[in-house]
Amino acid sequence: MLSEATTIVTVSYNSAAVLGAMLASARGQAGVVVVDNGGADGVEALALSQGAASVRLARNEGFGRGCNAGAAQAGGEFLFFVNPDVVLAEGCVDALEQAARRLPGFVAANPLVRDGRGRVTFKTTSVLLPKGGARRPVPVAETGVPVLTGCALFVRRDAFLQVGGFDPAIFLYHEDHDLALRLARLGGLWWVPAAEVRHVAGTGAPRSAAVARLKGYHMARSRGYAMHKHGRSLPYARTLAGAVLGLLAPHNLLDGRRRSRVMGQIAGAVSAFRDRGVYTPE
Repeated sequence: MLSEATTIVTVSYNSAAVLGAMLASARGQAGVVVVDNGGADGVEALALSQGAASVRLARNEGFGRGCNAGAAQAGGEFLFFVNPDVVLAEGCVDALEQAARRLPGFVAANPLVRDGRGRVTFKTTSVLLPKGGARRPVPVAETGVPVLTGCALFVRRDAFLQVGGFDPAIFLYHEDHDLALRLARLGGLWWVPAAEVRHVAGTGAPRSAAVARLKGYHMARSRGYAMHKHGRSLPYARTLAGAVLGLLAPHNLLDGRRRSRVMGQIAGAVSAFRDRGVYTPE
């Protein structure tokens, strides 16, 4: 049954190769808003052919700003931010809505996320948590969690708006944990295993050395910025030190794409010392 309460928002940057599968899995579950983040692969036409609404940005403004642009076009009680390389299992949206109406203090949740090999990924640690948080085994039932993963993030729309949405100062990476920590001030964050998605990480954008360097650059800038925002110690120095140590790892040195990513991280960490990692569109 098509939900009138939930709108799925997905942000695409040259992700047409994987977006079709996500749209097909969402059909019959909820309406979809596709944000074309300045790409050049005809995502708008694909979205319209699948019955989804489309928003086109003039340039790539980053994941968080893209999500905010999509959320501005959505109504209903819930927003479900889904990466373009995610596939929803049947009944996923319905299970999340049921959990939201049943669980005490519910504000936001992740469904059960499987990777491309079928393994469950369950995240309870973050550089934004004191001492990084604590690893926990995968639970067998619904449970409260300290952070949420952005690949499939379900949230009450009024709570999302109350905290100001995704931080527009973050271009890419750590924006999900930053949002989750702000949402946690309003109520509970949950893991809902009755709802399930499959996420083949890293397939939402082209895999090349140039893309890897760009991602590494913004990963480091966002890490420093978000750690500083949430009061973690020595955020910029720790970010730079981690990037330099990464360059020394043999598996990074011997792989061109990984080496490009680490070099991007070093460049991003250095630049964050100058402007604190704040993203401002040119």
